[in-house]
Amino acid sequence: MEYRVLPHGGEKISVIGLGSASIHNADAAEVERTYDAAIDAGVNHFDFIPSESAPFEAMGRVLGRHRERVRIQVHIGALYGSGAYGWTTEAAPAIAEFERRLATIGTDYADFGFIHCIDEDADLDRVMNGGIWDYAQARHVDGTIRHLAFSTHNPHIARRLLATGAFDLAMFSLNPMYDYTDESEYGRGEASDRMALLQEFERAGVGVSVMKPFAGGQLLDAAQSPFSRALTRTQCIQYALDRPGVLTVLPGVRGEADLRELLSYLDATPEERDYSVLADMAPQSREARCVYCNHCQPCPAGIQIGLVNKYYDLALVGDELAAEHYRNLEHHAGECIGCGHCDSRCPFGVAQSERMGIIADHFGL
Repeated sequence: MEYRVLPHGGEKISVIGLGSASIHNADAAEVERTYDAAIDAGVNHFDFIPSESAPFEAMGRVLGRHRERVRIQVHIGALYGSGAYGWTTEAAPAIAEFERRLATIGTDYADFGFIHCIDEDADLDRVMNGGIWDYAQARHVDGTIRHLAFSTHNPHIARRLLATGAFDLAMFSLNPMYDYTDESEYGRGEASDRMALLQEFERAGVGVSVMKPFAGGQLLDAAQSPFSRALTRTQCIQYALDRPGVLTVLPGVRGEADLRELLSYLDATPEERDYSVLADMAPQSREARCVYCNHCQPCPAGIQIGLVNKYYDLALVGDELAAEHYRNLEHHAGECIGCGHCDSRCPFGVAQSERMGIIADHFGL
């Protein structure tokens, strides 16, 4: 397993976690086998919000058995009174459900206590002024919530929550479909704005756990994909993990067979992880920009072009550490020999050799 570090807290989080939206059709034995197998494989980050309440007890038993080995997201605002997933901004039922979820796991704390699924200003105002936010802050102080977190599909709402300075983790929808098409209400914001938001997460030290990495499976099926071409799970996972601030990707699974397919990412070759095919699928009207895919490698001068671009983009939005990270690289943009290798290989049409000169001037090396 590969791990990334939560900026505020230092916990190591597996790059592949598990969402729980697809497990509800499995029986209890299959749920336990799947979660046990995931933990044995090194998966340590779990979202505890299935689309139906049926698998809660089985999930809770496994997570409880391995409590010290796992990091659990528990949401304040998800409801299961009818047996199916529901949503509320009312404090009393949201708090009662949150505490029931902890009891189901047999734990007295959530690693991440989530302000759940806020996409509209009016809903956020109710949460912040109607009791949920006060409760979350109080539980953070007493240790019931180790880290405050939030989930949203809306960059505007994410920025309002980021402005509080209170959060350590955000759950955000992220996949090529949402970044490059207008097909879904969940893909709010232009690709450039969504990228800017991820840079703001990273600058603020707020980690990102990714929901909907396969767009509900649409990206895996050419007939359903807006690109009329299927991507693989591995390509989608790598795409998400290459975005700024992302710590972990949380796909749903229906059982152990799906889990094994996800874990094959860990043994995938660079060619299998390569998602540069997106350049032929995404609208050509989009502004050419580096997405850090490293398809331009290897650079004859040894420059890590993706990282150089990433640190430059972060520096432009005010990340004070980006310059230090850039200077710690073995090779810098000023060492570019102008051979054009990267320009010819960039699937997204970025004039990388020209950009190297701009970046070198910016950092002064």
